[in-house]
This record gives sequence, C-alpha cells and structure tokens, in this order.
Amino acid sequence: MSDIKKVVLAYSGGLDTSVIVRWLQDTYNCEVVTFTADIGQGEEVEPARAKAEALGVKEIYIEDLREEFVRDYVFPMFRANTIYEGEYLLGTSIARPLIAKRLIDIANETGADAISHGATGKGNDQVRFELGAYALKPGVKVIAPWREWDLNSREKLLKYCEERNIPVEMKKGKSPYSMDANLLHISYEGINLEDPWAEAEEDMWRWSVSPEAAPDEPTYVELTYKKGDIVAIDGQDMKPHVVLETLNKLAGANGIGRLDIVENRYVGMKSRGCYETPGGTIMLRAHRAIESITLDREVAHLKDSIMPRYAEVIYNGYWWSPEREALQALIDQTQNYVNGTVRLKLYKGNVDVVGRKSEDSLFDEKIATFEEDQGAYDQKDAEGFIKLNALRLRIAAGKGRKL
Repeated sequence: MSDIKKVVLAYSGGLDTSVIVRWLQDTYNCEVVTFTADIGQGEEVEPARAKAEALGVKEIYIEDLREEFVRDYVFPMFRANTIYEGEYLLGTSIARPLIAKRLIDIANETGADAISHGATGKGNDQVRFELGAYALKPGVKVIAPWREWDLNSREKLLKYCEERNIPVEMKKGKSPYSMDANLLHISYEGINLEDPWAEAEEDMWRWSVSPEAAPDEPTYVELTYKKGDIVAIDGQDMKPHVVLETLNKLAGANGIGRLDIVENRYVGMKSRGCYETPGGTIMLRAHRAIESITLDREVAHLKDSIMPRYAEVIYNGYWWSPEREALQALIDQTQNYVNGTVRLKLYKGNVDVVGRKSEDSLFDEKIATFEEDQGAYDQKDAEGFIKLNALRLRIAAGKGRKL
C-alpha cells in the first residue's frame, strides 16, 4: 500500500493532466489536489474547476498569478537582458519557478505528501519543476507520471479515458502543435517542426501578424523606466502585467517577436521550436537602449559577460539557487540609475530605437561633440593613453615575436 495520501498536481484541465488525476488516484490510492495557474496563457482557467470536480477532486486551487509572474520573475530576468544561446527569451523557463513555488506552498497548506506534474521525461520542464521543488522543500516526494506509466501516445491516453469514463473535450480548430503559453510568450513544437528544414506554416502563429501583413505605417511608443523596470507606456502608469499585455498587442500587430530556433536542451538533445515573444522583444531592445546612456561602461560590460551564465541558470531550472540569487543581487544593484524614457519605432517586424533620455544619463554632449568642445576634452591626452596601452605590444614586437 502506498504511503502517499495526498498529491498536489499542476493541472491544466487538458487531456494529459486529466488522465494524471485518475492515474494518481488509481495507482497511489490517494487524494489529488489540483492547482491551475493563470499566468496569461490566453485561455480561461476557470473551466478547469468543473473538470477537476468531475474527476472527484475536492480541493481545487485556481489562481491569477499574472502580476506576480511579471513583477517577480519576468522583470528581474529582463534587467539582465537575458537571452539563451543568443536568441531565446526564456518564455517557458521563467514561468516554471513560480509554478514550483505555488505547488510547494499548496502542499504545505494542505498537508500533501507529494507533488506531481505533466512534464515528459524528454524535456526541460521536469528538471525545472523538480529542482525548484527540492530547493523549497528538500524532502518532498515528486511523482512524474510520464516517467512511470506506459501511456506514451495520444491513442493510449484516449483509450485510458474511454475505459475510465474520463470526459475529453475535443476542441474544434485546436492546434496540432505542442504549445505552452504565458504572458511572455507562446511556444510551438512537434508535427512538421520536428524537421529543422521545414518552414513553419503561417497559420501556426497565434499572437502576431506576419511582417509582410503588418501596417505600412510605423507605430511609435515611449517606455518609461524606473530602476530598470518599465513603469509607464506613453506616459500612462501601468502595473507590470499590464505593461507586458500592452506591449504584446502593439508588437504583435506590427509583426514583431517571431523566432524559429534549434536549442540545446539541458537533458542533452537538440530541439527545434518556434516562439512568439512580441512584448519581450520590445522590452529587450528598449532596456539595452536606456542602459546605454545610464550605465557605466565597465558595469555594462560586466553585465554582458555574466548574462550567458545567468541565462543558463534560468534555462536549466536553477532559479531557486544561491548562484541565481547572487547574480540577481549584482544585476539589481546595477539598475539604481537605469531611469528614463526610450522612444521606439515598430515597423514590419522591426524594433528601432529612435530616442532615449534620462536625468541620470552619462552621455555628455559637451565631451562627445564633433564641434568646439570649449576645452571639455583635451585630445592630446589620447597620445599617452594609446602609448601605455600599446606598451606590451611594442615590447613583444621589439623581441621579434610573431602573432
């Protein structure tokens, strides 16, 4: 007999997690608590309640976490200008630590013995969920059905539902792709995308028009920053999640934010995926622009040097780790003077920075000017600077060393 009496399941209400509810009940003879998070996936989450009730679930958690998601996870990540392998804006990765945190919170509140998730044994998400869970509750039991059962195809899952009278909602027009969505992005995997040579079909994309179909006139937008975070759009103050919602609409309408990449998963395989990150694409470009006039050169270069490590930490699931906390402390300290406004032009898939201003700007027009600088900069100083920096090169060349 199982020693597991109660399990908290990350529950979407879809086919996989509905099967998991019944499978947990049958396999472990346990009570299941479901947790459904609204992190801006664009679909109603409340219907998950009725589905869970139909499966005999008594404790059902459905929570709107959009503001917390953007404020405490997305914004801190963007302070670092974070991209993985030069392209990926980590839309799926950054949502997992919040879900893991709430799974553990709910397990503690309900006295559950274990948590469970619907991530497969091939992907990164199993790692992210479980690393987060173990960091927050070291002794927690994690049940990952995809690593235990033999229901490894859609046909087997549907047969399981039929045999146990589990209602399956067959949505008309449902995407054939494996998709994950939140306020930061939507991802697509599977079907023809498993061939890296095959071009993604136009009707796959959900959040953006194609650049060719975008308006023929540009859209201008101004973003106001305070300590590295966007606090207003076109002068209107907004909460973090409203900022991202607004930018998603602006960018998507202008064909911005599509990405097609092959990435290296933490578990070892390469994976081809397509992503829409419209608002995030704007945020990355604008944040670098405001930093360009407010950050000290060496601080900016230090940030750039640690960013790939920070991106790997998040991608691999180590948000709740001492190294991420240490990196975050450094990054956040650099943002004290990252204040001001950036003006952007959005046009047919492009985001162009056309203006930036800040009361904390380090750009000194008197020094940088090509006109008369009134003695603000003595050009003769450059001679000694160059000779000192060339000293090691001159010594090596004088010794006859070849490059």
